[in-house]
Amino acid sequence: MDVSIIIINYNTFYLAKAAIESVFEKTEGITYEIILVDNNSPDGSGQQLKDYFNEKIVYLQNSENIGFGRANNEAVKIAKGRNLFFLNPDTILLNNAVKILSDYLDNNPKVGVCGGNLFDADGNPTHSFARSMALSIFGIINVLFRNLPEKIMYRKNIYFNYTNKPLKVFYITGADLMIRKNIFDRLHGFDPDFFMYYEEVELEYRVSKAGFKVFSVPYAKIVHLEGESFSNKNDRINKNFLSCKIFLNKTTNQVTLFIIYLLVYFLITSRIFIFSIFQKKEKKYIWVRKYKNYGRDLLNSIHEYMGPDFIE
Repeated sequence: MDVSIIIINYNTFYLAKAAIESVFEKTEGITYEIILVDNNSPDGSGQQLKDYFNEKIVYLQNSENIGFGRANNEAVKIAKGRNLFFLNPDTILLNNAVKILSDYLDNNPKVGVCGGNLFDADGNPTHSFARSMALSIFGIINVLFRNLPEKIMYRKNIYFNYTNKPLKVFYITGADLMIRKNIFDRLHGFDPDFFMYYEEVELEYRVSKAGFKVFSVPYAKIVHLEGESFSNKNDRINKNFLSCKIFLNKTTNQVTLFIIYLLVYFLITSRIFIFSIFQKKEKKYIWVRKYKNYGRDLLNSIHEYMGPDFIE
């Protein structure tokens, strides 16, 4: 089999239904299966999807919500495809994206991961990949200078591929990530320490470390209704921040980690100061909220790395 398409459901009946239907409508010229994993949705949407699609999909039911990465790992255990396509439930294929991405992997043996161009509900380009790591010294400095360094380096091809040709990137978003199964198995899949967010970044980090490339393939086109599958905004922010910390602790040495925490703290406090001077109340409120959510934790982290262990 060419591709195993894996979708994780958690209270997303209508979104997942539309995503699966778009796969059936647009995908041709390859063999594939759709594996739907339900993370114990309290609204019963998993069983509803199973009943609706019946034998057209392979259905897995988890006894609890084990998070995005671990749920995908469970699906891979039974996947038959040569390539794995992790597709968010809040996506809709616009063309034969599955074949386009699968063919690209098959024809480029040095590429381990690829993904397409993503569009929002209005057809506008949206976040499809990243050219550099935001959780890095360069990434924080880039934000401090309003993304000017990245704009100089990559022009407008920072988060979306306007070149109409494949483009090497740092990571593909988890909304439409295709990876060779043999590489996924070799790297032991998604790290189970991540519940949600950054699990795909960490996996692709390991893919690159293993000597394979990550590419954006713009011919594959997909709508991504970003955030629609996660309704609790505060919970989303907290899980994102926790995953950021886990990622940094796994991939960054102690000295660099200290510098990053220091830069992030400076970024937040400087933004509050600037927007207070220019009386930009709404923007100031956003950064004040970030300070309340992250500031104390960042200070504790900075203090920790300035302790005796750091000096030694």
